[in-house]
Amino acid sequence: MRLVKGHGTENDFLVLPDLDGAFQLTPELVRALCDRHAGLGADGVLRVVRSENDPDSKEMAAEAPFFMDYRNADGSVAEMCGNGVRVFLRYLIATGLVESTAAVATRGGIRCARTRGDGNVTVQMGLPRFLADRPVATAAPLPPTSGLALEIPNPHVVVPVASAAVLAELDLTRPPLVEPALPNGQNVEFVVRRGPRWLQLRVHERGVGETRSCGTGLCAAAVAAAREDGVDADGVPWRVDVPGGSCEVVWLPGGEVELTGPAVLVAEIEVDDGWLADR
Repeated sequence: MRLVKGHGTENDFLVLPDLDGAFQLTPELVRALCDRHAGLGADGVLRVVRSENDPDSKEMAAEAPFFMDYRNADGSVAEMCGNGVRVFLRYLIATGLVESTAAVATRGGIRCARTRGDGNVTVQMGLPRFLADRPVATAAPLPPTSGLALEIPNPHVVVPVASAAVLAELDLTRPPLVEPALPNGQNVEFVVRRGPRWLQLRVHERGVGETRSCGTGLCAAAVAAAREDGVDADGVPWRVDVPGGSCEVVWLPGGEVELTGPAVLVAEIEVDDGWLADR
């Protein structure tokens, strides 16, 4: 098995080429590959499939030739991954499957991505959907704090934090307690304002743990801040900092959200046949 390691603002992935859709990617194998001590180490796996060859994407094949089958590090399936789509496009370009743009099928719908010539990739992330619930999130030493729940398309709870010092102290080695939890679980973003149109966050992703970045979480945080400020969908960029770097989020006047940030391919990896057979 050959894979490619890549990352978007240090949210790292293993890219698995499977254009014919012949490979059976089990949760057990995903967990083994993503293990940072006994495997290759990653926040998730991106399986590259021609959309016509996978039942989950066949209906999108006419508009989006390639399907990003995304799996979290624990083997669970996620709707979409904003950092992952950027790495996915970088892989398609590097292997000559596309030139500079692609419509990518995901379980959260079709996402269009394009390169910008400066090392960054822009992804159309879709429309945010605000949820009625105002869950309360707790992560020591932060007391229970009300958050804003929304989907884009992954479920998120965005929680305000008073200062960068408080943000740095949070214990995210375990999932934050969220009450009531969203039906399909949630990513939780703890966000501090650093200046006009400038946010800093840490995120705990369902199925992974704390990650260095989360593309849909960056968008959720910017949209939540814009909603709080009463500047919905005004087309003005937000800078969002995460431990792995910075990205730009724009809530466009038509309602779509765009995410722009780096995408890097690090290495090609050949997995030992014996190790693979044991899994």
